[in-house]
Order: sequence, then structure tokens, then C-alpha cells
Amino acid sequence: MTLTSERVSELSARQVSHNVSQSVFDGSRLRVVLLVDVYDGAQQQFLEAYEQLCKQVASVPGHVSDQLCQSIENPSQWLITSEWESAPPFLSWVNSEEHVRMVEPLHSCVRDTRSLRFHIVRETGGPATDAAVGKRRLQSSPRIGDGVVRHALTFTVRPGSEEKVAGILADYASPEPQVDDATRLCRTSLFMHGNRVVRAIEVRGDLLTALRHVARQPEVRAVEEAINPYLEQDRDLDNPESARVFFTRAALPAVHHVTHAKDTPEAERHALYYPAREGLGMRLAELLAQQDAVAAKDSRSPILRSTVFERDDVVVRLIDVRGSLEAADPVVVLGLPEPSQAAELTTLLDAGAKSGDPARLLESARMALITDRRSPES
Repeated sequence: MTLTSERVSELSARQVSHNVSQSVFDGSRLRVVLLVDVYDGAQQQFLEAYEQLCKQVASVPGHVSDQLCQSIENPSQWLITSEWESAPPFLSWVNSEEHVRMVEPLHSCVRDTRSLRFHIVRETGGPATDAAVGKRRLQSSPRIGDGVVRHALTFTVRPGSEEKVAGILADYASPEPQVDDATRLCRTSLFMHGNRVVRAIEVRGDLLTALRHVARQPEVRAVEEAINPYLEQDRDLDNPESARVFFTRAALPAVHHVTHAKDTPEAERHALYYPAREGLGMRLAELLAQQDAVAAKDSRSPILRSTVFERDDVVVRLIDVRGSLEAADPVVVLGLPEPSQAAELTTLLDAGAKSGDPARLLESARMALITDRRSPES
């Protein structure tokens, strides 16, 4: 299920909170830029694969247009740009199994790719273009970030192996935090809920550079190899295609981040897992994002920061809480300022996660903390 243009624009019609540094739910148009490095001699193969992909993408809800460009300096370098009605329909597509299958023909002729996503803030053009732009949605104002990029990975392990996997993931040497002059690893938080693992990372600088840096660290590689026998999805880290497919499916993007108040030494980090009904993951994430934006204006809230991650029907909310979670109002911690909103939340949850009682719902959503590591000077 993808959000309609009318539904996703509701949030943009409201006063955008200055506390919200990241959100895909403001209803503005999205520009996606894909930088592609094609193997020498594979340009024609790449072009044919792209043309086939275009025919399929044209029918995806929310897709507006795309362009393919080739470098005038290096024929191996290509640029694909696409425009979408808003971010949610693009994310629903790019994180789907349909997308994994759709782009498979490209990978045999591509050496490297880099995907960038941007909300459109301003647009210029002649009178005809100006008239058309008046009917389109642009991001109303630039967001003020904190210089930190947030991302997560999620995967499942074989039932019965949870305790063994938790021990492996909790006991490893931290990688070198300084990636280069511009990029640094700030924090890694790892949680489990049943047999589902979620690893959230915070990076100051370039996320892709940081992820590649971490993958090369021997201590991280050793951990990845150690948990391989327990994964529900098989992978071979020595096979680039196998590793690529695994981490593509494991990506859990951050769709909303709000800062309620300054960090404090006693703040506790927690993660809540909201398994959505089929096709309702993005709507559930939007509900949590809306309420987090409202709660950020309440100085009494115990929530200092909140990040919502979503992929398909997996929604995870990472929160930093002032004081003990047990002492806080479960309705507030769940991201629902009013008890009545718990009812709407339960209509979006998978049947196995539903509960009319906020305290029971919170208990079932809580993930077990495996490790939470901050790098020095972060």
C-alpha cells in the first residue's frame, strides 16, 4: 500500500516543528539521483537493461518521470534522475522485493552505484513552468539537522539461536570510529525482539563511506562470519552479489527524526518494534512521526529524541528517554499522547502484536538491548 497524494500532504499543511530534523512525510516532491559506474565495454548492455527497467517503473504509483545521462568526460559514468510525487511511494517501491528483482539485470554490468534522495525545496523556470509548479508541492522550508545521519539494518535468525546470536553480537571489539577527515562513527545500538535483530548506527559525515569502512574492519567481519550459520536468509560474504542482496534487504531507513530536548547523561536508549499489518508499515510510521512531532513541543515529555525506521511491514522506533522507562507513561512512550490513539495504532499492527492495554502493548513492543556503544568525542 502506498500513501495517496492527498493523505501524505496532510502533514505538510500543518506547522512543521523546528524539532523535526528529518521526515519523509511533508508531502513534497522527491528527486532521486543515482550515480552509476558501468564496467568498461558494458555501456550498451547497461542501456538495454535501463530501458527495460523504465517500462516497469512507469507503472509504479507515485512515479512522475526519469532521465538517463552519460558523462561527457568519462563514458563509464552515468546519472539516473527520477521524480516522485512524494517520498513514501518511492520508499515503498525501492524497499520492496519487486525492486530487488527489477534491478537485478543492472548489476552484471555495473561496478558501483550511489543513491541520493532529496526533497525539492525551490524550483525556477519560465511562465509555463511557474504555472505548473503552482500545482506541485515543494518542501516549505529547509530542515535544520544536527550533522548526524541515522540508518539501521534488520534481519532474522533461526528460531532457537537467539541466545547464541545475542552473545556473539554483544562481544566484539569496536571498529575504529574515525573513517576519514570528514566521516566518523558516532554510535551503534543493537537490539533483538524474538529472532529479529536491529542494528542502528549514527554517523557524522557520509553514511556510505562509513558503512564500507565498517565492512572492512576485521573485528566486524569476524562477527558477521560468526552469525552466518544462524541467519534465516543465507549469504556468502565472499560473494559480492550475495552480500549486496542481503544488505539491500536488510536496510531499514530512517524516515523521521525529532529532537525533543538536549541529551542528558542519565538518558536511556530503547527500541520499540511495531510489526505492521501487511501493506500498512508506512502508514504506521507516519502515525508515529506525527505524534512525535506534537510531543516534541511538550517540555514534560520523558522522550529526548525519537527516530522512526521503516521497511515494508517492519517499523522500529528508537528513543532516548529521560529517566527510567518503567516510570514513564506507557502511552507517551509508545508515541501516542492520548490513550484513544492507542486504538488507531492497534488497527495498524499485526494481529500477533495487538493489545488494547497500553502497558501490555509497550511490553510486547520493547526490544532487548544487546549493546549500545558510543565512540569517544561523539
